[in-house]
Amino acid sequence: MTHPIAVTAGEPAGIGPDILLMTAMQPQPVPLVAIADRDLLADRARSLNLDIRLVDAADPGAATTGYPAGTLAVRHCPLRRPVTAGQLDPHNAPYVLETLDIAIAGCLSGEYAAMVTCPLQKSVINDAGIPFSGHTEYLAEKTGTPRVVMLLAAGGLRVALATTHLPLADVPAAITRDSLTATLRILHADMQRRFGIPAPRIAVLGLNPHAGEGGHLGREEIETIAPVLETLRSSGMSLIGPLPADTAFTPRALKGVDTVLAMYHDQGLPVLKYAGFGSAVNITLGLPIVRTSVDHGTALDLAGKGTADAGSLAEAISQAVRMAKTG
Repeated sequence: MTHPIAVTAGEPAGIGPDILLMTAMQPQPVPLVAIADRDLLADRARSLNLDIRLVDAADPGAATTGYPAGTLAVRHCPLRRPVTAGQLDPHNAPYVLETLDIAIAGCLSGEYAAMVTCPLQKSVINDAGIPFSGHTEYLAEKTGTPRVVMLLAAGGLRVALATTHLPLADVPAAITRDSLTATLRILHADMQRRFGIPAPRIAVLGLNPHAGEGGHLGREEIETIAPVLETLRSSGMSLIGPLPADTAFTPRALKGVDTVLAMYHDQGLPVLKYAGFGSAVNITLGLPIVRTSVDHGTALDLAGKGTADAGSLAEAISQAVRMAKTG
């Protein structure tokens, strides 16, 4: 793979710039291009006492051989206002979205092999008057992708979500036969295309306690989930379930399983983050590009102090490299 990986720095007042700089101090498997304000990175490097060389991404070396540890190529995207670490400013919300737009356009054109995103602050973007529900939804809109699937990976475990950032009360109505079918098709296809698994085995959780207990604790399993699984099995997919969520993550249940599909955010992700918080990777499936992300937030209280952990970003970059090579 000769093309670089684009890394967006995320919320400028958070730890995104910190972990990006910390990561660039280590050897990388492929060239990286930071999509960020160059002065922001320089100021933050001084705060962190990091002796790092920032170079223009237009330098031919950035796109081919890359730079050694301690040097970072930067595609300059100007801030709207100067930043103080730990202090949010809605005026910089357009800057954050512009960094994403640059990375997306570069991936679609083939300039970048993949994009990796540092954390952003959804609340401050909305405070700026820009409706924004998250990276995943934004990337889907900007790439014209009708449906995407959020998947997190850590410690040998992969968990995908049938619904993402919804109030719990809205989840049952959002799980329809059509939506679940589309989600499973994307998950199956990208397990093959992006992860190189020819015949993925997918464990599918039920929505209700004990997977509905034969209809006594809810009928979604009987009326929606099981019929979808039966239909897709007939097309050749290897699907297990619907399974009770409370026992689906035991070692015995996970044996031979390539990924788990949870019905909602807090059904699957607490287990995943327990398995590997700080090293987990957020992956968006179904896109025409490769996108991975850290599994944590902006940690405003840690920004500029040198105490942030860059492990998740390192894992996200490694995962993006593997996926770009496979897909």
